[in-house]
Amino acid sequence: MDYLEFIARVTSHIPDKDQVMVRYYGLYSNAHRGKIRKAGSALSHPPIIEEEPDYVPYKGWAEMIRRAYEVNPLCCPSCGGQMRIISFIEEPKIIDRIIAHLKLTFEAERPPPPHIVHQELLMAAEERGEYF
Repeated sequence: MDYLEFIARVTSHIPDKDQVMVRYYGLYSNAHRGKIRKAGSALSHPPIIEEEPDYVPYKGWAEMIRRAYEVNPLCCPSCGGQMRIISFIEEPKIIDRIIAHLKLTFEAERPPPPHIVHQELLMAAEERGEYF
């Protein structure tokens, strides 16, 4: 296929001005709705799943850390026993309290790239309602 044929095929998918191209798939497709009507089902809308399945944490992260750094993150540094995950703490306030309680400090070996610092300053200014 030469480049002109490729361009012709790609541009054929671009709609004309003021043309609406809406396509429905799955439960919203016309074919599916027609099958529901023929079956005599009383559902006028697709069923909504109310309960989400329980989140099971992915254990592959420990294997990736073990391969990359040659250290098992689930091995206890004191006794060498296998640790197990009890929970994941995601709330920043609780994490800050734990770090303060353990009197841990983190110092970066080098400063972050300038574009990240600028982005963080913009986000902080936006939270306070200030703009540069």
